[in-house]
Amino acid sequence: MQSVILNNGIQMPAAGFGVFQIPDETQCMQTVCQAIEAGYRLIDTAQSYGNEIAVGKAIRASGISRQELFITTKIWISNAGETQAYSSVLESLEKMQLDYLDLVLIHQPVNDYYGSYRALTKLYKQGIVRAIGVSNFYPDRLADLALFNEVTPAVNQIEINPFHQQIDAQKINEKYHVQLQAWAPFAEGRNGMFTNPVLTEIGSRYGKSVGQVILRWLIQRGIVPLAKTVRKERMQENLNIFDFSLTAEEMQLIASMDRQESSFFDHRQAASVEMLAGLVR
Repeated sequence: MQSVILNNGIQMPAAGFGVFQIPDETQCMQTVCQAIEAGYRLIDTAQSYGNEIAVGKAIRASGISRQELFITTKIWISNAGETQAYSSVLESLEKMQLDYLDLVLIHQPVNDYYGSYRALTKLYKQGIVRAIGVSNFYPDRLADLALFNEVTPAVNQIEINPFHQQIDAQKINEKYHVQLQAWAPFAEGRNGMFTNPVLTEIGSRYGKSVGQVILRWLIQRGIVPLAKTVRKERMQENLNIFDFSLTAEEMQLIASMDRQESSFFDHRQAASVEMLAGLVR
């Protein structure tokens, strides 16, 4: 597995496996074990996913050394604020039965995320967390945290796919040396992603699937993709992206697909903030 170097010098795998929407403990444990067996070393979970216990069980059952794995979780909105965020990360560690976490992110840019970031900074300095960062932070809020905190976020996990390419956001994150991760790289198949003629044609040139083309496109942009599947053959397929390269022309063809809009929701809209707030009331 290739890796990237974060702004604090630690290595992170160049591709990761996400466990969003796998709340069933048995299924999640089995799926994570299969992902690790397939070759994944970055496992991305979150407090709100309801499967941290299952992820921890899978880590122990995998037979892979803890030092070879890169485990991420995220602080949920209901745990925002310095005291609550700090306690919630310790609870996540207890659920997964781990001594440390490789990366902890603030899941959403709402509620007292400044307090949460102070908690993360403390955990980072204590060595309980190896790297800290954010998720779903648009350029203005990312710059705010980077400029007014002692520790710059190491990672920003945002929606990136061919329909929402985040070109301007990438420039800002790179300016502050923040590594981008892509959630929903396939946009959950919305808008005919898997049958798109541009992506299908490019894939046929290399004997690759549309999914593999998308993941390779992200890798070549310097973005770490997080793919999720419960099918073992798809896990192996999604990792088989390091044996080919897209040409500059092909990268430009994919660039032409950008609609510059989310396939889900825009965090900058008041309605989105209200929707997120409603999830914790």
